[in-house]
Amino acid sequence: MRFKLVRYFTLASLGMFVLMALALTWIERRQTDFFKVSQTEQGAFFKTVQESFTRQQEEAARRDLLLIHESGNVNLTRLFANALWQRDFAPFVLKAQAIDADRCRAMPDVQGKDGKSVQSEDKKACFADIGQKLREFKEFKELDAKVFDAMKKSSVFKIKVFDMRGITIYSSEPKQMGEDKSTNAGWKGAALTGKPTSELTHRDTFSAFEGVVENRDLIGSYQPVLAPGTDQIVGVFEVYSDVTPFLSQIKKSAETTRKAASGNQAKMESVAARNLEQVEASSNQGLVIVLVMLTILFASLYAIVRRADHIIDRQEQEREQSQQQLAQAEKMASLGQMVAGVAHQLNTPIAFSHSNVGMALEAIKDLEPHLKIARLFAKLVNNADGDKLTLNIARARQQIASISDDSTDVTMLSEMLGDTLNGLEQMRELVENLRDFTRLDRAKVTSFDLNKGLRNVAYIAKSVIPTRVQVVENYSPLPAIDCNPSQLNQVFLNLINNAAQSIPDEGTVTVSSSVDNQRIRIDITDTGSGIAADVLPHIFDNFYTTKPAGEGTGLGLPIAKTIVTEHGGEIKVESSVGKGTTFTVYLPTLAMAA
Repeated sequence: MRFKLVRYFTLASLGMFVLMALALTWIERRQTDFFKVSQTEQGAFFKTVQESFTRQQEEAARRDLLLIHESGNVNLTRLFANALWQRDFAPFVLKAQAIDADRCRAMPDVQGKDGKSVQSEDKKACFADIGQKLREFKEFKELDAKVFDAMKKSSVFKIKVFDMRGITIYSSEPKQMGEDKSTNAGWKGAALTGKPTSELTHRDTFSAFEGVVENRDLIGSYQPVLAPGTDQIVGVFEVYSDVTPFLSQIKKSAETTRKAASGNQAKMESVAARNLEQVEASSNQGLVIVLVMLTILFASLYAIVRRADHIIDRQEQEREQSQQQLAQAEKMASLGQMVAGVAHQLNTPIAFSHSNVGMALEAIKDLEPHLKIARLFAKLVNNADGDKLTLNIARARQQIASISDDSTDVTMLSEMLGDTLNGLEQMRELVENLRDFTRLDRAKVTSFDLNKGLRNVAYIAKSVIPTRVQVVENYSPLPAIDCNPSQLNQVFLNLINNAAQSIPDEGTVTVSSSVDNQRIRIDITDTGSGIAADVLPHIFDNFYTTKPAGEGTGLGLPIAKTIVTEHGGEIKVESSVGKGTTFTVYLPTLAMAA
């Protein structure tokens, strides 16, 4: 089966080019996606940095605001304590500590809705009762008036005073008096460590010196109060100052920074988008260039392969023509030998048939008197007249008397004619085999009984090879084979002729057939001189022959091997010098060939 070079090249190269194009497209897309992701990540990072910077700036402003106001609250608390503590608050605190708060603290807490412990209603009422008692002190109104008078028109919204038990002994919001703040972190920090603590909070509503205010940002500071001239903490002040305007300004500044960052982010994203478009356009352009180059490469290679395919086709045609010419030459050589043998085979029956026919003609002349007597007696029988009958009898006697005793015997004439028929039968059989042999030349590939072909070949070969060589046939039943019978006849006739020519004296050539491992096996074995070891590797080489010049072409065995190979089979040889040679031909059956 001929290799379809152009078809397979086209399929393979197109497949590879498609894969390469897909791979390049994938790589280009990957690069574009990578650039896009990098741009996105860079933008996200820039945005995060801007937001972090804005947030840090805002937090720093808040922290600075807290520190500044905490420092102001500390100074304010110290001034307030210096002005009111020793004369007004100290006696009030001392009097308030006489109220027992431990009984209220001893009351158990309850679990709130969020699962945390909260004061029970009784405990709250107990601390509220403490507050009520504090508000009933006659000093309270005067103290409260002084505090309001000192803090009005200031940024301070509320003041609380705690004793060292954590009880709120004073608040500018009186209802908060008596509350227990011993667990408050701000109170703990100021009362236990002596360090001021502050926090920034937002209140939707808040009770201030000037009434209830809404939606305010406040800084609450806890400031320890030291006894004059000592480091002893005698109380804690809690001061709430309004920082809403400052915080609003900080938020505006942060918003301005955030807008600037957003503008920068938008500009960067716009630049990134333009860069991405340029990258995608460049990638697409590069991909188109690569695809065009691949197309040009494919077209060039296709043209080269197409040209090579034409050259190979022409060389194959020339090779087939040369092979056919060589095969025809070998066939004509074999045919010449066969014609000579057939002519010899036909000459013998023709010669004695010719001789017998001549002798039969002479014998027929000798039988002419007998025929005349027979005609005379016929007239006697037909002519019953007495005178004429007597005359005819007299003439018949004369004719009988004239027949010699050595006339040809009818029996011998019959034998000669029988021999002639046998000779004609031999010629008919030979012609019949020749007709079957030559009729197969007109067939190309057909289902064929190989045993029938071997019988014809063996019969024809007997007319070619010397009579001292006997051809022995041993055939086993064979399945049909798809083949060119004419070509296989040429192979087997050549092998039988070679086998016969290798026998110098008397010998045998055995032709056998069998089925071996689902293949048809044909063995042609001779009892000849064998093939030398140095010759055996070359017997299938073109023009290699050991025969004298003019007696062999050196093409018989190479052509035989080519024919067998083209039929999907193989040919093997085993030889032993002085003992003989066996050529074995293996051919696939019809089922295997399918």
